[in-house]
Amino acid sequence: MSEKNNLSSTEHIKMKSDGLRGTLKESLKDEITGAIREDDRALVKFHGMYQQDDRDRREERSAKKLEWLYSFMIRLRIPGGFITAEQWEALHHITGAHSTGVIKITTRQTVQLHGILKSHAKPTIQAFNTAKLDSISACGDVNRNVICAAHPKFSSLHEEIFAYSDKLSQLAKPKTKAYYEVWLDEKPLADKTEEADPLYQDRYLPRKFKIGIAIPPTNDVDVFANDCGLIAIEENGKLAGFNIAAGGGMGATHGNAATYPRLATVLGFVPAGEKVFKAVYEMITVQRDYGNRSDRKLSRLKYTLDNMGVEAFKAELEKRCGFTLEPERPYKFTGRTDFYGWHKNHEGKWYYTAFIENGRVHDDETLPLKTAFLEIALLRKTNFRFTCNQNLIIADVSEKDKAEIHAILDKYGIIKETELATPLRKESIACVAYNTCPLALAEAQRYLPTLLGKMEPLMHKYGLDDDNISVRMTGCPNGCARPYAAEIAFIGTSYGRYNLQIGGDREGTRLNRLYKESLDESGILTELDSLLNVYSKDRQTKETFGDFVMRAGLVK
Repeated sequence: MSEKNNLSSTEHIKMKSDGLRGTLKESLKDEITGAIREDDRALVKFHGMYQQDDRDRREERSAKKLEWLYSFMIRLRIPGGFITAEQWEALHHITGAHSTGVIKITTRQTVQLHGILKSHAKPTIQAFNTAKLDSISACGDVNRNVICAAHPKFSSLHEEIFAYSDKLSQLAKPKTKAYYEVWLDEKPLADKTEEADPLYQDRYLPRKFKIGIAIPPTNDVDVFANDCGLIAIEENGKLAGFNIAAGGGMGATHGNAATYPRLATVLGFVPAGEKVFKAVYEMITVQRDYGNRSDRKLSRLKYTLDNMGVEAFKAELEKRCGFTLEPERPYKFTGRTDFYGWHKNHEGKWYYTAFIENGRVHDDETLPLKTAFLEIALLRKTNFRFTCNQNLIIADVSEKDKAEIHAILDKYGIIKETELATPLRKESIACVAYNTCPLALAEAQRYLPTLLGKMEPLMHKYGLDDDNISVRMTGCPNGCARPYAAEIAFIGTSYGRYNLQIGGDREGTRLNRLYKESLDESGILTELDSLLNVYSKDRQTKETFGDFVMRAGLVK
């Protein structure tokens, strides 16, 4: 159990926060600063937002003796990444009115808006509420957005499995009414016992908790990168249940050997139905009670699992569930890629997956993505689905409407953009990093497209144009773009420098390893030139880059 006398400062803030209310109302009314009070910066995360600033302008602002240009990022809670055309239209207009104008699709199947000034935070939340969208627990020491396999084409059971994401999201949603009071001006509760929370109590979790649901053979959610992973098992055309895994997490800290990325361990099988919800709920309670509350760098479930030992963790989980997990059932993953272009599902509905580089939906002179998707939304003939690879699916299109949707996509260049993007570029993911993330040590989403433009000639040089090697970049080691599960990863160490890690597999079942430390662009390209050369010459038939790296012993 955590040492009660050695709690981190965040633990004290949570417990004295009056159900996550803190002094947020007072902070929002303070017009002297664009920031909020220090303790409120920890609490506002539970409401789905982070305080940030424009790091490109820090030096300029400091030289003029001005306060940093503070703003907020707001992230939505969208279980399974599904929204309606009406909600997309609302998202489009809210983005234009209150943020930088970019709809950022995240690696957790939701969207976030950046650059929201403090005076715009409340109107933004209220506008989302009108569209039946919210940001409750999209950040903070609670269960985050529940992700689920995105594409309905690949299983006739998709709808049934997808429903679990919303039910789990509701199950693990905090009971406090603070969000409604602070942002939506609801009257304070007369009796606080109405929001008593048996799951989170008054201390919530030691750190964030993530749930992912995969539908084999596709692992587009990177299920083993989640604290709790559910792998759907289909038998005789029916959903038998889920293999349940625990202890995944990508975060680490440079120079701290006690921190590490980890893939989740499969504990066993749970039959479909109420036992699934019970197992996930009690996994959260185990983490609540046994997780490290002294050192936030060591507070994720992966460390709890390793500290307890897998068997002891499983035994505690089974004791709390009141039933024994069944043996793991067989399944197979074949890849994690998104399936671009048009595909039809078992119901005859059509889905178009558009390539959105690094998940940034905006208009520019060559590719007016926002305009195109708004025009499609206004037809009211589709839904929209986000993928964990930062792409967008135009969903649930009827046969009679497909040509009209295709014409709009073609008119605005989205068909061409998706078809011409190289496999390397389509398999890339980057986190936000500069200029808004306060943790970033290096660039990511602003730089990766440029680096890929220099990697693509190397791929062509060695006859690898059609090879969809997974490439991921983060501006720091915290792992928001799941870099440690990529075949090639660039992890920022300082501005312009990255650790090069290689050797992950394409199914998301193996971590990569450190190959070279703190390389600049020239060093990266030199190393990749050598690696791709030997890979092209010595690989076996159909052998992937990551598998070749491990077989050839290029990393430990």
